[in-house]
Parts: sequence; structure tokens; C-alpha cells
Amino acid sequence: MSEVRTRIAPSPTGEDLHIGNLYTALINWAFARQNQGKFVVRIEDTDRERFVGGAEDTILNSLNAFGLSPDESTRVGGLYAPYRQSERLEIYKKYADELLEKGVAYKCYCSKEKLEKIREEESITHVRKKHRDFCDPNATGEKFVIRLLVPENENVTFIDLIRGKITINTKELDDQVLLKSDGYPTYHLGVVVDDYLMKISHVIRAEEWISSTPKHILLYKAFGWELPIFVHLPILRNSDKSKLSKRRNPVWVSWYLQEGYLPEAVINFLALMGWSHPEEKEIFSVEEFIKILDLKKISPVGPAFDIVKLEWMNGEYIRKMSDEELTKRLQDYLVDHPAKDKIAPIVPLVKERIKKLSDFIPLTDFLFEKPEYDMDVFKRLKIKDLRLMIEKAIEIMGQMKSPWNSEDFQKTFMDLAKELNATNLDMFQLIRVAVSGQLVTPPLFESIQILGEEETKNRLHEALEFIKNPPAEPKY
Repeated sequence: MSEVRTRIAPSPTGEDLHIGNLYTALINWAFARQNQGKFVVRIEDTDRERFVGGAEDTILNSLNAFGLSPDESTRVGGLYAPYRQSERLEIYKKYADELLEKGVAYKCYCSKEKLEKIREEESITHVRKKHRDFCDPNATGEKFVIRLLVPENENVTFIDLIRGKITINTKELDDQVLLKSDGYPTYHLGVVVDDYLMKISHVIRAEEWISSTPKHILLYKAFGWELPIFVHLPILRNSDKSKLSKRRNPVWVSWYLQEGYLPEAVINFLALMGWSHPEEKEIFSVEEFIKILDLKKISPVGPAFDIVKLEWMNGEYIRKMSDEELTKRLQDYLVDHPAKDKIAPIVPLVKERIKKLSDFIPLTDFLFEKPEYDMDVFKRLKIKDLRLMIEKAIEIMGQMKSPWNSEDFQKTFMDLAKELNATNLDMFQLIRVAVSGQLVTPPLFESIQILGEEETKNRLHEALEFIKNPPAEPKY
């Protein structure tokens, strides 16, 4: 077999790279790596009406963040200088003209208004004709598009590596626009020309392109080119089997980075979409995935994208990290946080409690700044006399020998709980809320050691003042 060459061809028409595109990129990249081939990034920026400025950089940065960098560039010295279709217009025009000369394409001068009227009539009659049936062959003008002359009634058959033999009859296909009046190619012409010229051996893309594949095969045959191997991956879906969409779920790759999901955890999770590890492992490295990936064993059924499972997997990756590595990851994530250089002692306390890097600050911010108290949180403790219990806790803290140690601290306040006819849980939860303002924190005594004895006593005084003078409840 000739060199394996795969590609990902995102369009800069959205906020960022879609998580489904990242999945497709992963399979293309891993398959190329498995076969010592090349992975190509091509920006398909020919839809100028939907073009979003800056989207290309965001897409490329996202691919880089997940380690899916391309293996070649159109410019010397640039890691990220991908192929761009907008820079290749003369190439597409050349091949469109060749199709005209061969008689397998034609010029169409139909106006937008005429096309809209024809489509309205078709919606009423429910009879869809080939475009050439109502296109005036004698029309002339400066503006025209070039359309593919699709055979009237011909079976187009191809082999999909995942789905096997697929046959689609051309009577279901219209005469596809290949080159628009502004000189930009449509997806269909651009993808075939570029995949051929870039020697793409395996076209690995989402299943939504299956219906377009016969058009592409007709173009390959018209040019006399050898077909690539087609692989149509399943589309990621919600748990109810509906298509994953931004209306219901976070779909932009940058969101997962902003929320503190680790790139290696996301890659591991995506690798399991429609595919299972031969040993039924859930957690494995991308290097292992490269070795054992088998495209033929990817299921054609759209896998459910379970963000709860992704969160669990991310937590597993966090727990397997060394404290030093997790500290570095958190510092990189909290790059603008004023306390990022003070978090090392806290990391071992929260490692078992966080599932995402973004969980760190809500769990530990009381260690860096004064807490904001909420009377509802105190009420959830279900302690009859909050004021008395805090006053007693302050009194006991003032009598404790410094430096405090864990055993003495625990025994002292367990004795106090018994004296006040309270549970140990209530006693320690009250201290927890007094020093942090929240019910869930890293281990209490270790947190107090970081805060310091004086700051701990100060916070109990502040909590007491809050309880004595709670804010007035809003009137509606």
C-alpha cells in the first residue's frame, strides 16, 4: 500500500472546533500515526457568507492543545500553516473547466429568484427534477455557476470500511453546483480535487457525508482518478439518540479546556466513542490507542456522548497524577489567579475531591480570601443554638495549647459536642462553615493549618457576628 495520508478539513464558520470534529481529527491522526503516515490539516474556508474571522486560529490552537498537530505545512518554518482552500481558487477553476470540456459539467445562469420559484413548485407537486431540466441551455451572462451533470438513473456503489457496500441511485441526486459564481468551489469540488492532489489515501469523515459520496465518486471517475478508501464515522449523539448540538450540550472544544478537562482525558473518552478496547479497558493512553485502533471495529451506530462519564474519567486522570504534576497543571490553568503560586500545599488535600481543574477554586477559595456567609448554609446544619455553639468554640480555641495538633483538636471538640448535646458531625461542620462559608471543603484540620490559628479564630468571631446580625431577607 502507498503511504497512508489522512486529513481533517474544518470550516471556520463557528466559534471553535466542534467536539465531533475533534473526534474525527483524533481517528485520522491516530490512524496516520499507526501506519507511519501523514496527517494533514486543510481549512475549508470557501463559504464566505458564514466565514468567522479568527475562527481558523481558534481551531488550530484547539487541535494543538489536544496534541493533534498536522505533519506538513504549506509554508516553510510554520508548524501551523495549513492548506487553505481560499488560496487555491485557480486550481479549482482549472479542474472545473476540464469538466466542462469533457461534457460532464455545464454552466447554469439561473437567477436566485428563479431557483426559489422552482423549489416552491416542487414542494407543491412533490416532483423533484434534475436542475438541467429547467435550465436554459442558450442563456448567457456574466454570472453563472458550474454544475455537475449527474446521470439520470445510475447506481453508484462504493465500499465503506465500517459499513460495507453502499449503493445510492443517482435519480436521488440533483446536478450539484461545483463552482460558484464568485469563483469559490463548493465542498464537493474542493474536497475531491484537494484529496486527490494531497494524495489522501483514506477519507475518514462523519456519516453525514455518505449521501454526498456518490457525487464525489462521479467526479473521481470523470477525472480518471483512483478512489481513496472511504470511512464514515458515526455521529456523536445525546443520550436520547438525537444529534449532539450546541442547543443542548457544550459542543465547542474550547469549553472543555476552559472547564478544566484534561486533554488526555478527553482524547481517551473520544477514543471510546463507537469503539471498545480489546481488553475492555476504560483508561488507556493515546499511544496504546494508536497501536490497537482498528477502523473496521468502529460501530456505525452513533455513540452517546455522556458528559457525566467524561467527568468521571477526568477525575481518574487527576487522581493518577503526582502532586507535583497536578500543581503545575493547576498553575497553568489558574494563570491569572493571584494565589496560583500558593496552591502546592493544598493540592494533596483536594486531589481526591475534584473531577475538573475548575473545581479547585470553588473548593479552596476560602483559603485565599474571606468567605461570604449565607444564613441558609448555617440553617442547613440544624443546630438549635448556633450562637452558643460558636461562642463555646471560640472560648475553647482560646484555651488550646499552640501549635494545635490534629488529635488534640479532634478530642477537644468531640468533648465540646458531647457537653452541648450535639453530634460530632454538627460540631465539626459548624467550624467548617465558620471558617469557609461552605459545607464541603478539603479536610478540616489540614485547612485550618493552612489558614493559621489566628485567622481561624478571627473567622469564628466573624461568623458569630454574622449570626448575631444576619442580613435582612429581601421583600418581594
